[in-house]
Amino acid sequence: MHIQSFGYPFPFIEVPEKPKDAVAENLNNENRISKMGKIISSTGNLSAEQVLLAFNHLPVDITLVDSNDKVVFFNKAKNRFFPRSPAIIGRAVQNCHPPESVHIVENIIEAFRSGKKNKADFWIQMKGKFILIQYFALHDENGNYKGVIEVSQDVSAIRDLKGEKRLLNWV
Repeated sequence: MHIQSFGYPFPFIEVPEKPKDAVAENLNNENRISKMGKIISSTGNLSAEQVLLAFNHLPVDITLVDSNDKVVFFNKAKNRFFPRSPAIIGRAVQNCHPPESVHIVENIIEAFRSGKKNKADFWIQMKGKFILIQYFALHDENGNYKGVIEVSQDVSAIRDLKGEKRLLNWV
């Protein structure tokens, strides 16, 4: 956790010196990719590297929670709205939210698990941006609950769109 904290500002203390030992450097490596990993589906075949590149280049924050309510993945979007540390991997999603909203998280998960709902939308104004936060239930082809994906996106520019734009104009 100490090594991971250097990815975020230190608001109450002076920035400590970052350790330079080999273990620290290993922990800090970005995107260690298994060269054997391939996703093969009826819609195409992707390497693990391609999947991570796609997730990390989308203009959205993505967090994936498994069927046991554990955070298992988040993307490294260029401008995240809600900072994430690798320390959240394996943590109960309830422990990743402010205490006053945990009951809402639990209600969403229970509705998704039971199949009563498949989507929950929220939107907030934050730092001059209009942020859409969406939760989607994940179920397999047999309807078994597999978890939740959270997707957050700045939709300020989308809200301002008018008319049509059918041609590319980069000028």
